[in-house]
Amino acid sequence: MIETENLCKTHGTTTVLHGVDLRIPQGKLTAIIGPNGAGKSTALGLISRLVPMTSGQVRIEGRDIATTASDALARILAILRQDNQSALRLTVRDLVAFGRFPHSKGRLSAEDKAHVDRALAYLNLESLEARFLDELSGGQRQRAYIAMVLCQDTRYILLDEPLNNLDMAHAVGMMKLLRRAVRDTGKTVVVVLHDINFAATYADHIIAMKDGHLYREGPPQTVVCNEVLSDLYAIDVRVHEVGGRRFCDYF
Repeated sequence: MIETENLCKTHGTTTVLHGVDLRIPQGKLTAIIGPNGAGKSTALGLISRLVPMTSGQVRIEGRDIATTASDALARILAILRQDNQSALRLTVRDLVAFGRFPHSKGRLSAEDKAHVDRALAYLNLESLEARFLDELSGGQRQRAYIAMVLCQDTRYILLDEPLNNLDMAHAVGMMKLLRRAVRDTGKTVVVVLHDINFAATYADHIIAMKDGHLYREGPPQTVVCNEVLSDLYAIDVRVHEVGGRRFCDYF
């Protein structure tokens, strides 16, 4: 389980995260939703220790991340941020292999190479493994970065808007892949999503944030409802149930 206590972040005189307490369940897919500026990406950055917190505490399986060695943290938690572009001219395979660095320290073993092969296959990237990143489409690059994160083989995976640059087919495929990773391996996956229909369909647990505060959290049936989403996004949202799934109409 990931737990945060009174998590705060300020930039100068502006507070972007106000004392947020979270309990992210283990072995589940958790979606973080909310309007722009809600603090979703900031929360993910603080949990991963990529962004320094102003105050508060983050614990993963009871371990305080502030006192956890970086290499130890990298073996249990992986994150993909929005700004994931690399200035290096790398092939897809080279990029994915970077995911093994916490384990290999740059010297890939046979086991590390097997992890790379599995990640490439998992994201259907085998035919692109020798291509350079700057030769790929935005969607192909996004899949390569996600393969790198999966190759790290951590118990916790944090993904900030992983559906960026993906068309509908690949976005659906990505969410199915993440669901499969949770189901088959027991991983804990946390994703920041803008599409509330993806959150409603694929998430076990939803965290809704607004103006740097925790607004609501719980299973989809308690968060994905007219009143909660209409107030969260300040627009009229109508939730319909079709075949046991909830769909949001906000057009």
